Amino acid sequence: MLRRVMRFFETVHAVYFDDLDAFQILHNARYVLLFERTIGAFLRTLAPTGTLTPETHPDHFHLVRANHVEYIRPVQGTGQLRVRVWVEKLGTTSLTFGFRALPLDEDVDYATGTRVVVKIDPVSRKPQPWSEGFKKLIEPYRHDLGLKPPGP
Repeated sequence: MLRRVMRFFETVHAVYFDDLDAFQILHNARYVLLFERTIGAFLRTLAPTGTLTPETHPDHFHLVRANHVEYIRPVQGTGQLRVRVWVEKLGTTSLTFGFRALPLDEDVDYATGTRVVVKIDPVSRKPQPWSEGFKKLIEPYRHDLGLKPPGP
């Protein structure tokens, strides 16, 4: 039986000295920043050309509604880590990203979480439905379609 596997986007980030707290552990607020950068890189892969304008990339206009982060084990010291992102759920105007922060060499979480964004009209700032084109682009990354996460 063929198993349909959900795709994810992943990027490597550096952890610098100024990212650490007084205990030499990655500061809790930095996870949200790394997640933000990963989502930005993911969205750029979906629409890699041009400046983000309402005319060329209308689905890139969204506001953050909520962030949730669960810190599982600390990132100690400087180095690198991976952040993996996928789409947990797509609503009419909202989208929930899932994420994992991981070391480079193993799939053991430093942190997991979600971010909910709401697509808005760039002029009125009111919620607006996602375009059919955007829905099609992110379909392979959607966990809510019953696709299985990668792994055993």
